[in-house]
Formats: sequence, structure tokens, C-alpha cells
Amino acid sequence: MLLRKITLSEFGAYRGEQSLDLTPKKNKPIILIGGLNGCGKTTLLDAIQLALYGRRARCSGRGNKTYESYLHESINRQADPTRGASVTLDFTIAVEGREHYYSVIRSWRLSGKSVKEFLNVFVDEQYGELAKSTRKRPELKFSKVLSEGWADHVEDLLPLEVASLSFFDGEKIESLADPDRAASFIKSAIRSLLGISTVEQLRTDLQALQRRQTISNEEQHLLDGVREQEQESKRAEQERKRAQQELDRLTEAHDEAKEKLEDAERAYKDEGGALFEQRVTLESARNAAATRLADTRVALIASAGGSLPLLMADAQLKAVSEQARRERVAAQAREVLDVLVERDTWLLDRLPEQAREGALKAMEADRAERAAAADLDVDLHLPANMLSQLEALTQTLDAERNQAHKLLAEAEAATEELAQLDRQLAGVPEKDEVHELLEDRAEHMRTVAVAADAVDRALQRVEEAKRHESNVNTALDRAHKDYIRTKVKEEEVNRINRFSEKARETLGHFSTALLQRHISRLEVAMLQSLQSLMRKQGLVKDIRIDTDNFTLTLSDTEGEEINPGRLSAGERQLLAVSLLWGLMKVAGNRLPSVIDTPLGRLDSRHREHLVDRYFPHASGQVLLLSTDEEIDEHLLGRLNKAVAQTYTLTHDDIELTTKVVKGYLWNAGASNVA
Repeated sequence: MLLRKITLSEFGAYRGEQSLDLTPKKNKPIILIGGLNGCGKTTLLDAIQLALYGRRARCSGRGNKTYESYLHESINRQADPTRGASVTLDFTIAVEGREHYYSVIRSWRLSGKSVKEFLNVFVDEQYGELAKSTRKRPELKFSKVLSEGWADHVEDLLPLEVASLSFFDGEKIESLADPDRAASFIKSAIRSLLGISTVEQLRTDLQALQRRQTISNEEQHLLDGVREQEQESKRAEQERKRAQQELDRLTEAHDEAKEKLEDAERAYKDEGGALFEQRVTLESARNAAATRLADTRVALIASAGGSLPLLMADAQLKAVSEQARRERVAAQAREVLDVLVERDTWLLDRLPEQAREGALKAMEADRAERAAAADLDVDLHLPANMLSQLEALTQTLDAERNQAHKLLAEAEAATEELAQLDRQLAGVPEKDEVHELLEDRAEHMRTVAVAADAVDRALQRVEEAKRHESNVNTALDRAHKDYIRTKVKEEEVNRINRFSEKARETLGHFSTALLQRHISRLEVAMLQSLQSLMRKQGLVKDIRIDTDNFTLTLSDTEGEEINPGRLSAGERQLLAVSLLWGLMKVAGNRLPSVIDTPLGRLDSRHREHLVDRYFPHASGQVLLLSTDEEIDEHLLGRLNKAVAQTYTLTHDDIELTTKVVKGYLWNAGASNVA
């Protein structure tokens, strides 16, 4: 991580907008910022942390105040609180092998009695591919996702616990020399800065994963449901088999009853049972036939009382009819003979001579024939309409004859039917003769009916049992499928738990090995740092860190343990600086160091040691917030070759505001420079 620029706007004592370019140069990692007490050095350190961590920032000026009160009081007194203040921090960081440029703007303003805070994050995701040494601040794009999730994202970039190792007050770190305080600090630092916490978090996450990989009550319920469905399926199958067996038994009984009924009916029939049952019908039919025969006879008698007997004189009636026809022809011939003579004479006079003889012969022959017809042997002088009356009588007699023939046929048929029915009735047994057979057949019929009804009800029960069994088996299939899925999940859960446990065990071994390795390296790095910084080179010969309780043990040349309480305040500060420096060395010096009051409580030799041996090598970027008494002209001369940027925080004691000017104290030209 490399801090590029910080801009303060109406923040604390900083009036208006004040910016500092924090970019180091090649072999010049130090950004030296000078200022007298109360000029805003610690405020600048707070601003960096506030921009990154907001409410969680460990700002020295906050104390016991609420976050909102701290923000409110951080607005410059001369600024309009409704317009508020802001801190903008630009930095670059390599994430997954690619460098990104971030600009985090945290602003706040007073709204009524409350403070409204805003956080906007801009990022150039392509910065690493296009960055050049001379490149200025790139064009950034606002990221809504990063702005809303910055609290989580910054923990991935620079965890707060790690930042506390990088951004510190040199005077206040002396407490790290205390064995108890150092133990908890070393434990926290190693875990957060050197990756142990990541390994432990992985183990914790795996344990959480194992706890989640359990079969839920619902899944157990499915297993119980399968067992219940299996039992229900067996019961349904047994019920269906019992119903089928009952149906088979009842069907057999029904068949036997039908056979017995057939035997009874056969015996009944053999004894004339069928005729006995038809007796009433036969008697009714006989009565009807007798009635028809009687009615036919009455009709025949009625016909005999009319013109029907004249059929017996049929020949005489035909002779009378012939005589009446001949008398009518003779009368007609006599009427036309005289007229024919006059006509024939008239016609012959008008015929040609040659046609007269033939015509005369024909006319004489016609008249002779008509004269013969008019001459009768017998003339009864019958009435002229006799012939028509006789023809009407003949038609009447024909109708009477046909009706008589029909009645005779019906009488014959009725007589035959009556005789047949009499013969059948004669064969009908008496009731006493077939009563027992009749009762026996009726009993068998009742038995068959009862058996048939039982078979129907048994068949219904079989069908209901089949449907129930089908429904239960369908439910069982579904339960089996759910059960299989549960079994698969159960096996998967067991597999995940098994491998998670192995992974946790491996991570545990890895964590222990990593911890031991880091502590060993930290012991060496810390001892080297302390020996290079302390004036008393032979005072501390060995440093040990207990891997169980992380306590720090110093030893002298005799191997005797050194009580840190016996060290001077300056020596304890150097011991704390050595601890932080060692941690940064082991971590790879990849984080910036921001040190406020870096040389407090140190004597001149120790100050020279830090200036010469620590600050140029503490990290790839070192921000020193110094007073004029800490890094004075003498030390500035020793440090100058490693300084990339210098600034002075000048304070107006009347306006009570701070400005940032280029240059360090004596060469900044500020009026209040010592």
C-alpha cells in the first residue's frame, strides 16, 4: 500500500482545503512533516485513519466522545458547519497482482442537530496497467459498490488491527515494552499482520461449515415418513390380498349357489314347473280364445240372417241376369231398326253407283242381325233396371261370402287354439305337486342373490384396496426419492465433515508451523533492530517470544533475563520500535509507516540511530510527523538524503488555523517557524 495524497477540507485546525503529496521517490521513502505542538500533526494522523475506517478509526482526538460529536467538533470553527468538512485520501494498492488507484472521500456536515456523513469511493481499476512514474492522478470512476461496502472492503486491503501497527505515536508505543501489554500486542500483530488470523479464520469457517452440515429436522422427518409409508404400503398390500381372497371365496360360493339353483330349476322344470308358472297365463289365453270363438259364431249367425243364404241360388241369379241382358238388347234392337232403314236409304242415295251394292249388303246384314236380336224365344218382360239391380246384389253377396269365409277361418283358428290350450292346461301339475320344488328353487334363488350381492361388495372392496395401495405406493415412491436425496445429502454432509475435519487439522498444523516460523523470524528481526538502534550494544543479547502466551523475554550476555521495567523510557521506546520494525520486516515492508512524535523521550544518540538506521529502512513509505525539537537541523541533515517530500504545518495563533506549506521548518519560510 502506498499513500499518494491527502486533502483536508475544513478539518480540525486546517482552514479551507489543504493538500499534501505523500508520494515517495526512489530511495527516498520519507515524507517529513514538521510542526510545532498543536499545529495539527496528530490531526493529520487522525485524518488518515478517519478516511479509511470512519466510525472504527482509533483517532486520538476522539477520546470518549460519540462518533457524531467527534465529527461535529472536527469541523473547523470558522467554517460553516452546514457545509461541513471532508478528508480525501488517495492511495494505490496491489490486489491480486494488479495495482489499483483509490480515492476515498469522507465528508460530513451538520443537518439540524444531527451530523450527516457521506462516503464516496473512486477507483481506477486499470491503473496498474497504465501507470507510469510521471503519471499524475488518473481519472477515477465512482464505485457505488465499494462506497456502500467500504467497511468490509478496507478490511481486505488494510485490516484495522494491522493499521494500528503502521500508524502510531512514537511516545505512546513505549507501553509495548511492558511484558503483559507486549504479549497481547504480539499475539494480535502476528495473527493479523502475518496471516495467522487468516488461517485461524479458515479453521473457524470450516467449523462453521461443519455445524451447518447437519441433517435438519425436516430431513429426519422425511426418513421417518419413508418408514411410515413402507409400513402403510405393507398394510395396504395385505388389505388388498385379504379383499381379493374374500372375493375369491365369495365368487366360489356364488358359483356353487348358481349350480344348485340350476339343479333346482331343472327339477322344477322336469316336474312341470314351467307350465305351472304359466297356468294363469294359459287360463287367460284360453278364456280369450273361447270369447273370440263365441263372438265369431255370433257374427256368422248374423250373416246368415241377411242376404248370405242367396248364395245358395247363385245359378238361378246368373240365369235371371242373362235373361235381363237379352231383353234389354232386344228392346234396343227394335228401337233402332226403323231408324236404320231410313238412314240406310239416305246413305245409299248419296253413294256412288259402284259402292252401293257392297254397302247395301253390309247394311242388310246389320239389320238382319239386329232383327234376330229383337226376336226372343222367351220374354219375361223384366224391368229395364233389372240388370243393374242384379249386379248390385251380386257385389253384396261377394262381400258377404268373403266375410263369412273370414269368420269361418277365425272360428277354426279359435277352436284350434282353444283345443291346444286345453291340452296344455291338462298337463299343468297341481300346486301341491310342485310346491316343494318351487320353495326349493326360491330358496336357491335367494341364496344366489345374496351371494351375488356379497360378490359385488367384495369386488368394490378389492377395487378400493387396489386404489388405496396405488396411492400409498405413489406416496412411497415420492418418499423414497426424497429419502434418496436425503441419503445423498447425508453422505455429502459426512464427506464434507470428514474432509473439513482433515482440513482443519492440517490448517492447525500449518498455523502452528507458520506461527513458530514467524516468531523465530520476528525474534531475529526484532533483536537485529534493537541492537542497531540501542546505544548499549551489549545490553540485550537475545530476545525470545513464547509461542504459547506470546510473552517477550530479553536476555543479557550472561543469559540472564532482563526485566523491561529496568530499562529507561527511551530504551523501552526503542524496544517498542524494534518490535514494530521487526514485524514490518517479517511482513515484507509492504505497508506505509506513519509515525507521530517519532523521537520523543530519546537522547541524541538514540535519535541519531533512528534517523540513520530506522526511518530510511522502516518501510517503502515513512511519514514522519515531527516537532522542531525532534528532527532538528542536525538530524535533518542526516535524514535529508532519504526525504522525498517536506511540509510544514504553520499555525495562525490568532485565527487558530493551520496551513500546509512546502519545505521543512527552517526552509519553509513560515513566520512561526522556530
